[in-house]
Amino acid sequence: MDRALKIGAVAAVSLLMAGCGTIQNALPFNLGRGPDADAVASAGERIPVIAFDQSLAPSAALAGRDFFLPGPQAVVSWPSAGGAGDNSVQHVIAARDFTVGWRRKIGVGAGNASRIMSPPVADGGRVFVMDGQSTVSAVDARTGNVVWRTDVRPEGRERGGFGGGVAVSAGRVFVGSGYRTMTALDAATGAVVWRTPVDAPIHGAPTVAGARVYVVDVDNQILAFDTATGQQVWSYRGIVEPARIMLASSPAVTGDTVIAPFSSGELLALRASNGQPLWQRELSRTSRTSALSEVRDIAGRPVVSGGFVYSVSHSGVMAAVDSRSGQPLWQTPVSGVQAPLPVGDVVYVVSKAGELSVLNRQDGRVYWTRDLNEGRIRQEGGFLGFFDRTVRPSWAGPILASNRLILVNSDGEAVALNPKTGEPLATLRIGGAMYVSPIAYDGALIVITDDGELVSIR
Repeated sequence: MDRALKIGAVAAVSLLMAGCGTIQNALPFNLGRGPDADAVASAGERIPVIAFDQSLAPSAALAGRDFFLPGPQAVVSWPSAGGAGDNSVQHVIAARDFTVGWRRKIGVGAGNASRIMSPPVADGGRVFVMDGQSTVSAVDARTGNVVWRTDVRPEGRERGGFGGGVAVSAGRVFVGSGYRTMTALDAATGAVVWRTPVDAPIHGAPTVAGARVYVVDVDNQILAFDTATGQQVWSYRGIVEPARIMLASSPAVTGDTVIAPFSSGELLALRASNGQPLWQRELSRTSRTSALSEVRDIAGRPVVSGGFVYSVSHSGVMAAVDSRSGQPLWQTPVSGVQAPLPVGDVVYVVSKAGELSVLNRQDGRVYWTRDLNEGRIRQEGGFLGFFDRTVRPSWAGPILASNRLILVNSDGEAVALNPKTGEPLATLRIGGAMYVSPIAYDGALIVITDDGELVSIR
């Protein structure tokens, strides 16, 4: 019966198309017909409109060679979205049992006018997280109980503040929001300490370091605020680039240097004390091969480790750059939206296509790659079995936790791999799609799902 229905549907569509052609032929003066209506397309190569980057080729010289990874360390604070101010996290003690400890609904998830853009942060026994409509919650890290909730939307504003994120330091929670505000809350009570209006919406999380908190707005302007008063200390505007993706990055801070990622593909270093530019690199291809490569957004956080900045852009460039001079150490073709993970002798990075690669820190050569979507690609949608679309899960991470490399995906899974070989070790079903990377705190991994649920993995 199903086969007969499909055949009938195809026949009906064919008759309709034929009828349209007959009507066009009957009209005078070629009405209803294009200038090349009789032309027939010649055979040729079919080129996909949207294509993923080619796989990185493992280096023959590195085949079978081992590499160093440091031992795991306890995490007692995760103040910014990337961990410390430099966004560098090595090997953490977390999720030894790889089971769900607790889960808690913390507010609104993704919707037409809302999106969770940034991971939670943690300090003082609490996890601080922002939902899709700018409500910040403080959650007990051990039990998952909600301690307080504060809505940072300006009075009278119900919708329209897309994205945002949080940071925590010295008893205050710093909140950037799509409602064009920077806000400081008391970490103990959730009371507003100060609120400063800004010129443009903020989609990403701020980064706090010392007496300053830094954030990048949607107009590619980096802003620095005094953590005590909320006064804007300085600002610097990069090239305005409206084409961006639905994730947002955070600056990295090392010493008196702040590294700002922009949607234009610019990676900019400025003096943290006064905003004076120090150097600039462009992470974009000189020749682009698809519509996707035209989007040059650096959506993954830049990471400063061992004197170098590791960063990856959506347009297909990953680079290691000297943090003092901006001179490149190496560059390789990777299109990604997640922060790379430099740890030990290597750098882990996951591409938009779902390919996990391990690169040598010194020269960028590839030890190995693994297709995370092997066995996960599926066909969905369509009509009567026709016109299905191919669905590939999106991945967030990785993080190295208790001798396992852990990533989460949009299928609602947390996946643990062998960090030396990439072999799968375990899969934990969380239930909700996850687009932002996990954080580590007090022996657990904490992740936020796209439907507004906070989950602790122990």
